[in-house]
Parts: sequence; structure tokens; C-alpha cells
Amino acid sequence: MKQTKRIVILGAGESGTGAALLADRLGYTVFVSDKSPVKPEFKTTLEHHGIPFEEGQHSLDRILNADEVIKSPGIPEKTEVMRAIRAKGIPVTGEIEFGWRHRPKGSRIVAITGSNGKTTTTNLTAHLLQAAGLNVRMGGNVGNSFAQLVLDDLQTPDTKERIYVLEVSSFQLDDTEKFRPNIALLLNITPDHLDRYDYKLENYTASKFRITKNQKRGDVFIYNAFDPVMQAYMAERSVTAAKKLAVRRGFYKDGNIRVGRKYAFDLTKGNLRGPHNMFNAVCAIRTALLLGVGPEYIQQALNTFVPPPHRLELVATVNGVTWINDSKATNVDSVFYALQAMEQPTVWIVGGQDKGNDYTPLMPLVRKKVKAIVCMGVDNSKIIDAFKNMKKPIVETRSAAEAVQTAAGFAVAGDTVLLSPACASFDLFKNYEDRGEQFRQAVTQNPTQNSKLKTQNSNNVTR
Repeated sequence: MKQTKRIVILGAGESGTGAALLADRLGYTVFVSDKSPVKPEFKTTLEHHGIPFEEGQHSLDRILNADEVIKSPGIPEKTEVMRAIRAKGIPVTGEIEFGWRHRPKGSRIVAITGSNGKTTTTNLTAHLLQAAGLNVRMGGNVGNSFAQLVLDDLQTPDTKERIYVLEVSSFQLDDTEKFRPNIALLLNITPDHLDRYDYKLENYTASKFRITKNQKRGDVFIYNAFDPVMQAYMAERSVTAAKKLAVRRGFYKDGNIRVGRKYAFDLTKGNLRGPHNMFNAVCAIRTALLLGVGPEYIQQALNTFVPPPHRLELVATVNGVTWINDSKATNVDSVFYALQAMEQPTVWIVGGQDKGNDYTPLMPLVRKKVKAIVCMGVDNSKIIDAFKNMKKPIVETRSAAEAVQTAAGFAVAGDTVLLSPACASFDLFKNYEDRGEQFRQAVTQNPTQNSKLKTQNSNNVTR
């Protein structure tokens, strides 16, 4: 029997559809509204469950009679529909908050955020816990929505204590009020998405720290003790009542990492690359130890962990050249970590839709490690201007296939070709996944065919 409360959900993507299914299962009257076309898989799901929805518009007469609105994280407050909802005083929440509100009794939550590395850390944390036989579900900003995970547990109850491992973005945290993770991880804070925060880093930082807002004594906050933005923010205010665990530098050497004084782990047998992933591993390991996972299970899981695609992903080794897909690196900070991880001379594929990048932090690494730069974007002028004085070959390309072909012309056995764009993908691709997939396909189809042609074209090459 339907309850009297009417819930309107804005956005019919992963989070919106998950929230709609959970709300429907709980007996609420549900309506879903999406200003864009609804993807076929979500449309089919909503239709199958008899949940009314609209696409291509927001009908205010069907929205402003809501008792509560669940807003998808991608919808900014400045949109017309949100201004109308706020003007009427309708309560607004997010899908993460809604899932938390209805989570199974006794479940525990590990929530992970940061500007970079949160997807890898979320996957690794879940992997470590699952290896020890703990009852884990992973989702949030990666994979299934939190609401969908909660719905699954309502439909198939499990007597074993549930642990949810959630990646949460700043946008998702903005729409939380009472969400309380038992263990919260904040990996780093670098300028990103500032257009949503009035171009003020302090606003973005405050959004990230919302992950600690409702923590209590007995909870744990794991944070990067050497992040300067985080240091400054925490020096000025008390951020949480939880126990604070600082992760510091100097805990890894030659693929071996130490966690506290008691534990040491070997990462050389696994697939994690670069010092930043050593840091991510320490955060995940600390979480697993807090939840009672033994070090022997942790080591076994580290050996078998496969990082998510498009994040320093080893695609292939062809004619002695290593090809790495880091398409998820959509900002300068991510590229910094990627270049830092390179151990061989590197051909760097960079470019896309610029987000106001300042490439200055990359200069020492590019000077030391990069032998050639292959631009892949519609407008590469900012990248060319930034690096033209380094006297390294710079070539413009307009597709993944052309970029791979060109990079192959610069690379010799023992080199690495790194796709790490520092930019959004929307000028040439659907998203960063599409960019990475096209790169992978171009590499595996034969990157050496006619490879020398592009490097000799004086119209393409800036030296």
C-alpha cells in the first residue's frame, strides 16, 4: 500500500534510478524527472517497476507538489528547477542520505572521498575486506548507487553484519545532512570542480570535510597528514569527534610499505603503480586492520588486486614499448602522480577539454621524464604554449587512433607511452571511459603501422 508521502527524484541516472527503486519499495509515491533523455537501461528499469517518469523536461506542476525531493548530485543549485523547489521550501536530500536513512540496522559504513584516487582506494578497500570473508557491498559514486545496495539488502536480508564501502564525491556530500560513516577517509584535496563552488577552494574543501560532519566518538577519520590544504583547514577548526588517524609520507620503499610500527606489506607482486597508489594502499590497509582483517589476508589480497580500468592501466607491451591507459586523469594533480610513477622514457599523450589548468606543477617531471608530447584534442594551444620552450617534440592529433600512431613513432623498446590527459574528454569523446577504450583499441590493433609518418610532418610538429 502506498504511503501518503510523495517523493520526486530529479535525475534518472544511476543514483536517481536507485533512489526511485528504493523509494518505491518502501511504499512512497514516486515520480522521476530528468531534463535530459533517460538512458535506455534506466528507462527499462523504471518502466518495469511501473514508476512514472518524464525526460527532456522538468514539469514544475508535477515536481512542486512533492513532500521531499531527492536530487541527483550532478544538478547544480542554480538551475531553474532547484530555485523553484527552494523557493517553495520543499525539503531536498541526496541519494546517499536517502540510502543511509534506510540502511539495515547494525550495518557499518566506510566512506572514501578525495580529489584523486578515491575509486582505486574504494575498490582496494572492498577487495581487502572481501578476501577476509567480510560481508561487503561496494558502491556510491562507483558501481551501484548506495540506494540500490540498500534495496538489495531489503530484498535479500542477510544475517551477517553488512559493511558498505562507498566512494562519495563532493557533489554527493553536499546533499547529506545526517550521513555518518563509521570510518571516513579523505585522501587529498586539490582544485577541481571549482565552478560549482564559486571558484573558491575553501568552499570545495568544506564540501569534502562534510564526510566527517556527523562522526562521533568511536568512529575513525583517516586523513592525509601531508596535504597542505587539509592541514590548513584542520588547523583552524575542529573537524570531527572521531578518532583521527594520520597517514604520513615515508612509509614505502621499493614496493614495500609499513603501516604503523607493527605491519609491513609487499606490493611488488601486485598491480599498483606509483607512490600515490602506495599511499592509497596504506589507507585501505588501515581500514581493513580497523575492521579486524588479519595481515595475512591483506597480503594475499594485495597480490591479487586488479585496479579499476583507465587508472594507470597496463594495456599492452608491443615491440618492447609499454602502453598505459590513465584516461581517468582529468586534472593536473592526477597527471603529476602518473608521471611520477613513470620509470622509463615516456611519450606523453595529453589534451582534451581544458578546465582552466595550470601546468606549472608538471614542468619538472615533464623535463625529466617525457621525451615527446602528443596532444589529443580539438584545441591544444594551451598545452603547446605551456611546454613549447622545453625543446621536446610536440605533435597535435585529433583522435585516439592518430595519437597512438604518432606516439608509436617516438617510442622505442624500453619506452613507455602514457595516456594521461589532464583534461576532460568531451571535445572528442563521450566520457573518459570512451577515451580510454578507444586508446586501448588503437594500441591492441597495431600501434606501429605507418608510425613514422606523423613525426615527420612539419605542419603538425612544434619544436
